[in-house]
Amino acid sequence: MQDYTTSFGIGFVAGMRSMTACAALTWAASAGRTRGGLIPSSPETRTLATAAALAEMAGDKMPFAPDRRIPPSFAARLAIGAVGGWALAGRRASPDHGALAGVAGALAGTLLGRAVRGPDSRTASGRAWGLAEDVAAVCLAAALVSSAEPQRQL
Repeated sequence: MQDYTTSFGIGFVAGMRSMTACAALTWAASAGRTRGGLIPSSPETRTLATAAALAEMAGDKMPFAPDRRIPPSFAARLAIGAVGGWALAGRRASPDHGALAGVAGALAGTLLGRAVRGPDSRTASGRAWGLAEDVAAVCLAAALVSSAEPQRQL
């Protein structure tokens, strides 16, 4: 089961902050901690993904920010969770099961993050919960990248 913890975790991050999960995956790939060559890892990619994550965090606090549960956003979070779960599945783990763990994590992160934060990001309380969610997503992503197993490149 330990081999799928990282997969579930990156999915959970994708549910909270989808671009933070993408940025984490590029950093993991640059450290040789992802499966295969699917995740780009160049310095330019890492910079772009990190900038997108910061922009998402800022945009999330805007009054016009869409709900994370609308179909396109929800589907994107599940897809990022699946790819991330596949990429971070442990060496002895099934990549397909890693993808499923990533989807489960994305589902949990999306629904739990929304439930904890509440329906209104326009209030001071909603923004404070949003900032707390940002910090949680970044800290979890950093922990996942550092704990992911180095992968042998075939």
